[in-house]
Amino acid sequence: MTLAVGVFAVVLVGSLLQRVSGMGLGLLAAPVISLMIGPVEGVLLVNVLATMNALMTTLSVRRDVDWKKFASIAPYLAVGAVPGAFLIRAVSANVLLVIVGVLLLIALGAVTLGERFVPRMEGRGPAAIAGTAGGFMNTLAGAAGPAITVYSHAARWDQRTYAATLQPIFMVSGATSFAIKQLSAAGSLESIDGSMWAAGLLAMVAGIAAGTAIAPRVPGNRAHALALGLAVAGGLTALARGVLGLLS
Repeated sequence: MTLAVGVFAVVLVGSLLQRVSGMGLGLLAAPVISLMIGPVEGVLLVNVLATMNALMTTLSVRRDVDWKKFASIAPYLAVGAVPGAFLIRAVSANVLLVIVGVLLLIALGAVTLGERFVPRMEGRGPAAIAGTAGGFMNTLAGAAGPAITVYSHAARWDQRTYAATLQPIFMVSGATSFAIKQLSAAGSLESIDGSMWAAGLLAMVAGIAAGTAIAPRVPGNRAHALALGLAVAGGLTALARGVLGLLS
């Protein structure tokens, strides 16, 4: 029951932030839920919830989606998802926690500094790299957002286009990561208790509804900064637990 309440709380906040700022569910929920129920099961749960969340959010922001930008990134998500799934099968849970924490912190650092230091880049090559990195990160850590965000900064997307176009990208990356994990036996739905699914789904619906009501009154940059701050805390916690597990 305690774990279900924890899943509900983190998914609620993550879904709300994603509706307001464009991302938040994967960044916030993946490291925290990985600590609660395990890195493989936690990220698998987030993959499924993030796919559903992105689908629902896409429907509400579809007029602002740049489908051309989406099409330049989406096909490459599967390219990165495949090695991520095989890495999950090859290493221990503690090593996965360390990898999840390190990758999130590196990616979040790049996002935080990206607007100032990342040079302007556009075209198929950078989009392909962003999609591949996003697919790998999403499969391993449940967070494709940082890789796509770095590219969006480099390509100078405006905030509204960025927040909206992320949603179908998250939908594809979540579905792709889930499918590849099932095909490669890198994760199983049967290993996740039904109470976790119920808590996550209820929290997701409530978070999207609350975010839709709040979004017009909250500056996107503030919500984005809050999501990144919470994700940094989650990444540090996952890294610390993984390191302690390896040392014990």
